Amino acid sequence: MYANGFSSSEFMHTTGKPLKYGFVLLPQYSMLAFSSAIETLHMANWISNSELYRFCTISAEDFSYSQKASHLGAKHNPKQCAQDIDLSKKKVISGAGAIVMTDHVLADAPTDLDAIFICGASPAIPEENQALQTWLQRSAQRKLALGGICTGSYLLAKAGLLDGYRATIHWWNIDSLREAFPSTRVSNNLFEVDRDRFTCSGGTASMDMMLFLISKQHGVELASSISEQFVCERIRTDEERQRVPLKVRLGITQPKLVEAVQLMEANIQEPLSPDDIAYHVGISRRHLERLFKSHLNNVPSRYYLELRLQHARHLLLQTDKPVEEVGNECGFLSAPHFSTTYKKFFEVTPREQRKEAVVTAKKFQTSDRKKRQLWQKKSHY
Repeated sequence: MYANGFSSSEFMHTTGKPLKYGFVLLPQYSMLAFSSAIETLHMANWISNSELYRFCTISAEDFSYSQKASHLGAKHNPKQCAQDIDLSKKKVISGAGAIVMTDHVLADAPTDLDAIFICGASPAIPEENQALQTWLQRSAQRKLALGGICTGSYLLAKAGLLDGYRATIHWWNIDSLREAFPSTRVSNNLFEVDRDRFTCSGGTASMDMMLFLISKQHGVELASSISEQFVCERIRTDEERQRVPLKVRLGITQPKLVEAVQLMEANIQEPLSPDDIAYHVGISRRHLERLFKSHLNNVPSRYYLELRLQHARHLLLQTDKPVEEVGNECGFLSAPHFSTTYKKFFEVTPREQRKEAVVTAKKFQTSDRKKRQLWQKKSHY
């Protein structure tokens, strides 16, 4: 079923004791990705009628941790720590607005976990949390397996814990992860399992990753039974790409048209002419134009331009590359031509687009901070 059969041997071969997983919930975490992971573990216990897995939730709040961090290297009293913790710090708001009261914060998180999974938001929210990074680094020193769910991979990479590892992240953040952390071998697969690092792209891919781990630890039969209970058509493997196939995205089955669009997507930096595309697909230019008109209500040149501009917008929002470099990577040889064309399509220049994104991100962070402060006040009543 799976081509990738390696990981930490200690982790993959169970000792008969329940494996203990900790899920760290970042602000605005993806509820779908998180629930897909824990429901899979719960179903493994239910079907096997055994406690194969235990899991707990951990808030990423660093308030109590910063005051009590010494317990990681010194005497640790979980009960005393729990008594001192402000309960409001355990509340985490998901991206969908659901509020979860976690079992722990960093300060009183269990020290006997087998693996820690960071559950991130989609798209990634750049938020500094030095206490969490330090906690993860110390966990890595204790040889714990570490995982990233959705954009949780970004935080692991930021802490230097994915250097030299294969990893993945939600497709929207792949470019930014590659640019920011060149020491990480980033793929666009659904999930990656490399030694003691487990990362997935988010959404229901966290279920696929958990099924992979379960199949290695307790057999393919159990993983298949879980999939059947979830009414899943099939179990996806670690070699599958996370983007939906082109013909499904476009809602078309015309093979020549799909081939033409694939050529366009593969040649963003050095665009092909309509004649070149028609030649490579094996049809006339007029036939190519008729296919685009009848199936996509567009002409090849316009559709191609829109693809390049959408890719440019993605790079502007997800990377720190200079505007001129972004234009170059999207097939625009001059900065003025790129700026003019971009503004005609998006009604803002590339530089304005990037400034707006920064302002929006700051507003979002402020709003999220106020929301959390409000819930913290309510918890005192």
